[in-house]
Amino acid sequence: MVTIGTDRLTKTYGDVVAVDGVSLDVAEGEVVALLGPTGCGKSTILRLVAGLEQPTAGHVLLDGRIADELSTRERRVAMVFQDYALYPHLTVAQNIGFPLRSDPEPGVDIPARVAEVARHLGIVELLDRRPRQLSGGERQRVAVARAIVRQPAAFLLDEPLSNLDAGLRAQLRTEVAALARRLGVTTLHVTHDQVEAMTMADRVAVLRRGSLQQIGTPARLYADPRTLFVAAFLGSPRPSLAQAAVYAEPDRVVVDLGSQTIELPRDDPRWAPLADRHTERVTVVLRPEALTPVAPGAVRGPELRGTVRSVENLGHESLVRVDIGALPAAPAQSRLELPEPGRHLTEPPGDRAPGARPAAWSAGTATAGTGGAGPMRPLRQALARMIPSRRPAEVPATARTEYGFYPVYDPELPAEAAGADLVVRLAGPARVRRGESMVLAVDLARMLLFDRAGERITLP
Repeated sequence: MVTIGTDRLTKTYGDVVAVDGVSLDVAEGEVVALLGPTGCGKSTILRLVAGLEQPTAGHVLLDGRIADELSTRERRVAMVFQDYALYPHLTVAQNIGFPLRSDPEPGVDIPARVAEVARHLGIVELLDRRPRQLSGGERQRVAVARAIVRQPAAFLLDEPLSNLDAGLRAQLRTEVAALARRLGVTTLHVTHDQVEAMTMADRVAVLRRGSLQQIGTPARLYADPRTLFVAAFLGSPRPSLAQAAVYAEPDRVVVDLGSQTIELPRDDPRWAPLADRHTERVTVVLRPEALTPVAPGAVRGPELRGTVRSVENLGHESLVRVDIGALPAAPAQSRLELPEPGRHLTEPPGDRAPGARPAAWSAGTATAGTGGAGPMRPLRQALARMIPSRRPAEVPATARTEYGFYPVYDPELPAEAAGADLVVRLAGPARVRRGESMVLAVDLARMLLFDRAGERITLP
C-alpha cells in the first residue's frame, strides 16, 4: 500500500487547462472519489497519477516522494477503465492472468493467483468463457480481477460502473468498495455519479473545470458546502437555487425572493451577519429537507406559499415541485453554467514561477455571430464539450453577446431552468395534485446562502 498525493498538479493542452493546480492527499488504504461533471479533469488526474500523462506543472507523489519520472510499471498502480478493455480472443482466466504473464514475478503460481482473485469476485465459474459470452457486470468484474491480480499498491478506477444498468451498478459499487477495503488498497475512484461517490468513498473531492472545489467526508460536503457549485451539485433531487436580495431594517432582516420574503427578527443569531449585507444580491439554496408542508398559519416562523407544478410518485416517497414565483439563479451570477467571457491563457506554462497558479488569465473579445474577434476560446470550448446543447437560433441574447454565436455546452447544471421551483419530499404517495396551493415552512437552520461570487455566507 502507498499514499497518493498531488502537489499543485497542472495539465494543459495548448491553451486549455484540464487540471488547474490540484493538491490532495490520499492516505494509505483510503478510498477517495474524484467527483464532478464531464470535462472537469477527473480522468486526467487519474492518468497523471498512473504515469500515462506527464504533468505540465506540479508533481505526483507516491509515499511522499516525487514520482514524475517513474514509469507506469514502477508506480505499481492498477487502473480499471470504463470500457473494460478485455482481450476478446482470450478466456477470462487468460485475461486475468495476462499482467502476470507479460511481466512475470519470480515464484508466482499464475493459475493459483487467478483462482484466488476469481473467488474474491465470485467469477470462478466464468474462467473458461470469453468476454463476448459475459454480461456487462461480469466483464467489469473480470476487469477488476485483472487489476488486482498483481497485488498493486493502489487502485485507479476510471468510472468503471458507468456503462452498467442502475440495479447492477448499485450491486457492484458495494462489492468494489468492500473489496478495496478488504484488501486495504489505496484507491482513487473517478465518477460523475454523486450517489456512487457518496456511498463508496471515505472522502470525496469535488472538481469543477480542473480546479478542486472542496474535499471532505460525504456528510461534511453535504452539510457544509463551501461554494454554490458544491451545494448545487450534491443532493438528489438537486436543490432549488433562487435569486434574492438582502435588506436590513431596524427590527428585522428580509431575504427578498421577489414575490415573497423570508424575514428574520433582530433576536435571530443570523441577523447580524445578514444585516452587514444590506442590498446585496444572494443565491438562496433550499433542499427538500429544509421545507415542510403545513396548514396556513400553523407555524410561527418563515413560510412560503406556492402552486404545485408537478408530482412525481416514486412509491416509497413523492417529490412535489412547488412554484413560489421566485427567479432561478442566473448563470452569470452563479458562474455555474458558462465560463468567463474570452477566458484564455496569456503565458506559456513553462514560464511560471514555482508554486504560482498555472496561468494568468485575460479577457478576450467575442462578437455576436462570429465566435469572437479575439481568441476563439468559446468555439474551442463548445467543440471540446461535444456539441452545442441548442441550435444557434435558440441561444439567449446574453449568450450570443458574451460567448459568441455558439452556445457552450456544460453538463454541470441545466442551461435553462423552468423556474426556481421548490422540491418537497413526502413519504408515500402524494395526496396533492397539480394546480393546488401549498404552504411550506422553511427551516432556517438548513437554508444556505451564497454571495455573487458563489462563496458560502456563513451563518450561526
